[in-house]
Amino acid sequence: MTKIATPRPIRGTQDMLGETADRFHHVVDAFDRVRRLYGFRRVEIPVFESTAVFARSLGETTDVVSKEMYSFDDRGGESLTLRPEFTAGLCRAYLTEGWQQHAPLKAAVHGPVFRYERPQKGRFRQFHQLDAEIIGAAEPAADVELLAFADQLLRELKIADGVTLQLNTLGDAATRDAWRTALVAHFEAHRGDLSEDSLVRLAKNPMRILDSKDPRDRPIAEAAPGIDDFMSAEAGTFFEAVTRGLEASGVAWTRNARLVRGLDYYRHTAFEFVTDRLGAQGTVLAGGRYDGLIETLGGPHTPAVGWAAGIERLGMLIDPPANETAAVAIIPDGASDAEAQTVVAALRHAGIAATLAYAGKPKRRMEIATKAGAEYALYLRGSDTPEPLNLVHMAKDRAKADAMLPVIRAALPGAYA
Repeated sequence: MTKIATPRPIRGTQDMLGETADRFHHVVDAFDRVRRLYGFRRVEIPVFESTAVFARSLGETTDVVSKEMYSFDDRGGESLTLRPEFTAGLCRAYLTEGWQQHAPLKAAVHGPVFRYERPQKGRFRQFHQLDAEIIGAAEPAADVELLAFADQLLRELKIADGVTLQLNTLGDAATRDAWRTALVAHFEAHRGDLSEDSLVRLAKNPMRILDSKDPRDRPIAEAAPGIDDFMSAEAGTFFEAVTRGLEASGVAWTRNARLVRGLDYYRHTAFEFVTDRLGAQGTVLAGGRYDGLIETLGGPHTPAVGWAAGIERLGMLIDPPANETAAVAIIPDGASDAEAQTVVAALRHAGIAATLAYAGKPKRRMEIATKAGAEYALYLRGSDTPEPLNLVHMAKDRAKADAMLPVIRAALPGAYA
């Protein structure tokens, strides 16, 4: 008989159990608590969209569109793409679902995203992001609120001390156009020394050369003109308002004048929260203002700002969460399984976590409870016996067990109370 080969997991995906899953959900729970404090509404959007949503909004020349998207034709012949990020889908929903009535819309979402990249530490092909956006607000106060949200999330996760907010401005359209012209002139003068990738970017997306990690490009990028030399008065005033707001909110930041977003619809604020604790993958949260994106999807001019963070990367930085174990393990020791199930149900209905091993003698059930990390073992004899209960604290702390017993008794059905 031919042995059936078990299918292997797809490269770049992950299965989570135990501490890995606990870290993941600890990050999500913190995000949900903080987004409520800031008044961000929870939204849900599809995992796949028309390919045009991402091709138009991310730009045909970006690596995400040209190399990393999972795109396919469905049975109707329409090109669909698994979302590589959230912002484009949120903007599509803002236009098609009538969410303009909620402007400025403060939206929060999290879930899986998909990119065909080389898997490495903290990077997967199916990974998960937190995402927060304010759509329909042109004021610098919106940028400040999003950055304060991010900063408080990192504090909630107790990793803020190891993370630095790097901040820059990309200016308004006039600033950006003048800077872009100067950058093209600078890079054209060094054309013969640029890497192949940067030569492609020079023709299509010259600001991205400033991001290049290729050793051939770094000296040229470092010598490139800075944006401050081309800053309009209006753009300077906007950036100053953002920095003043951050200082008033107690959010520490540092200027990184080389921090860019390559696409034309990005304006004003750009930022990254970075750490040196994850090696090369040092960015844990990043975003910026994208006042022109909704226009690329056929909508009216709509200012917006947002950020995204990798859940897996944040999970790698936090301390291991406390184990979520059943507080009480029920062990039948003379009582029938039906009696034990009645007791388990009563405890759970009273809000006390409880578990019941499905089979085995008391010794075996105690072994299962110990392995599961239960805090208490509650031995049940028959309800008609003189002492039907015996509560044991797993750490042999009798005082704690004695304190817990009245709480448990109060939740039990009459025969055991």
